[in-house]
Amino acid sequence: MTATGPAREAASRAAADVSRTTLPEQPRGQVLPVADGAAGTWSVPSWAGLWPAALCLAPLGLLGVAAWFGRWVRPSADEWCFLPVVRDQGLAGMIGKFYLGDNGRIANAVMVWAYAKPGVAGHQWFGLVSGTVMLGILWAVTASALRRAGLTAPRGVPLLVASMVTAVFLFATPNTYKTFYWPASSVSHTMAPVLACAAALPALWARSRTGRRAATAVVLLAGLCMGTLSEEASVVVIVVMSAVALLARPVFPGRRRAAVRVWCLAGIGGTGIGTLVLFTSPGARIRRGRFGTDGVSFLAPDPLLGALRDFGHILGTLLTTWAYLGAVAAGVLLGLLVRGGDGRRVTLPRRWPLFGGAGVLVFLLAGYLCTVVAYPVFGRSVVTSSRIWNDYLLLFLAVLVGAGALLGLALGRRARRSGAVRAAGAAVCAAVCAVVCVALTVPLGRLEGDMRVRAVAWERQDRWMRARAAAGARVLPYTPLRVAGMVEPFRHHGRRVWPNTCVADYYRLDRITYAPRVP
Repeated sequence: MTATGPAREAASRAAADVSRTTLPEQPRGQVLPVADGAAGTWSVPSWAGLWPAALCLAPLGLLGVAAWFGRWVRPSADEWCFLPVVRDQGLAGMIGKFYLGDNGRIANAVMVWAYAKPGVAGHQWFGLVSGTVMLGILWAVTASALRRAGLTAPRGVPLLVASMVTAVFLFATPNTYKTFYWPASSVSHTMAPVLACAAALPALWARSRTGRRAATAVVLLAGLCMGTLSEEASVVVIVVMSAVALLARPVFPGRRRAAVRVWCLAGIGGTGIGTLVLFTSPGARIRRGRFGTDGVSFLAPDPLLGALRDFGHILGTLLTTWAYLGAVAAGVLLGLLVRGGDGRRVTLPRRWPLFGGAGVLVFLLAGYLCTVVAYPVFGRSVVTSSRIWNDYLLLFLAVLVGAGALLGLALGRRARRSGAVRAAGAAVCAAVCAVVCVALTVPLGRLEGDMRVRAVAWERQDRWMRARAAAGARVLPYTPLRVAGMVEPFRHHGRRVWPNTCVADYYRLDRITYAPRVP
């Protein structure tokens, strides 16, 4: 009994000696890897949870400034024709106009009615509303995908990725006005691919059989709407979902594989049915007749080769637009900072060449097929009509983010024992994101000046024409007010009259004549 105390004290001293020799002091914020070295754990340093959220201010500030500039947007081009129909006939009139006479895009007609119903104010608010919706969807998809994969990231990283992608998607394009500010183009080619991403959210959130069934029903309905919203976006959806269904075996475990394939088939089927409704509509037939493409085969050698040549030119433009490095940098940051749910370091997937190669091939196939679909109508101008690139541009940016994430995982693996290397890589990527956002403000500022000048002249002419029309005038002069290559009456020195009659309808006139200066 008397020896128990000294023995216990000696055992305590021995344990302390062992702890001092086998557990050396660890760097702050880092846990040393376990013995196998491949499944080591590490905790993100405290600073990593703060600066990604602060870095979000750069793309979010750019988006906010662009939305504020939207107050200078005024109707032009197709909107001259939409506004009188919405004013006089409402939603039913817009659906009839699109389905029976224009292009067959029923869902497009509903979205046009939504922003055209408030008149000019709807055009001014469109940038803020659409930008917020797109950012929210991409943020939710990024965060949900990480959570579904069992991964975590410091606070602010999913928002940083989503906001950088949104910023370069909207403002690195050759024509930001037609991409972001022109509602008629945005609903068909800019918002369409982002809305397609939203259809994946119920599948990412589903945890039960009921949830998976609901996700399948949602993607079926979303496919029907997408098919009657944008032909090119529908092509992208079908290509991407086909690739996911084919790659389900190496990506998803057995029990989830069947559900993923059913979900993909539902999306493909819904999109196909919607596209068929659009293609067989009276409006689509009239449109094909107007452009002389009725009966033209997409599989003929000339359009296939022409589309391949022009897609090559488009691809060259995309690959040489340095601002898209912002998406790569955001992906690298994601790869550097992401970790497993239990804090373990995430390594490169064993089949990363398969996933990376599949992403590139899917983008190339989708982009080429979109060019094939647009080529009969646009011809060689498909190279300069950058607004129709947006249907597959978001997929291009997703591939860039994925490539950046793989690069970040590779760098993290090499630098797992050196926090300084990780910090240096993160600092470089953060600098790239900031520089891209600052650089994109320069063309945006020039565009704002052009929009402001047009808005002032538009308002003056609008007040004058309304006053004269109210006084009983039936024919009035009109001065075309152009911005960012938008279509106005009397273009090409008066030889092209569209949309002259739409402007006359807007002011309740019989016709308009050309005037060199605003009254």
